[in-house]
Amino acid sequence: MADDIAIYHNPNCGTSRKVLGMLRDLGIEPRVIEYLKTPPSRDEMKTLLQQMSMAPRQILRRKGSLFGELDLDDPAKTDEDLLDALQAHPILMERPIVVTEHGTAVCRPAERVRDLLA
Repeated sequence: MADDIAIYHNPNCGTSRKVLGMLRDLGIEPRVIEYLKTPPSRDEMKTLLQQMSMAPRQILRRKGSLFGELDLDDPAKTDEDLLDALQAHPILMERPIVVTEHGTAVCRPAERVRDLLA
């Protein structure tokens, strides 16, 4: 089962560390993808978004100055524009994203990971 579970993880994020810890406490060692070092490709991001029934705008992390500096709240920005921003700046991706055979979700709050383990 652990081979089927992946976490897009940022070790500097408390929520991401908590979700990884919760998985490990359950005896699950997921495939850990440090997305700041190895960002998902554009196609992988599109697949993740499709699996979560989300648009690129919904996965953007609004905290931090980069979101504002890039004016990503501008409604004129297209999905392709937002995917370009995510590719150039993976820190903009909300985290952690957990992928299991039962679904894919941004696990914020951390307890949301339990829904993916049913």
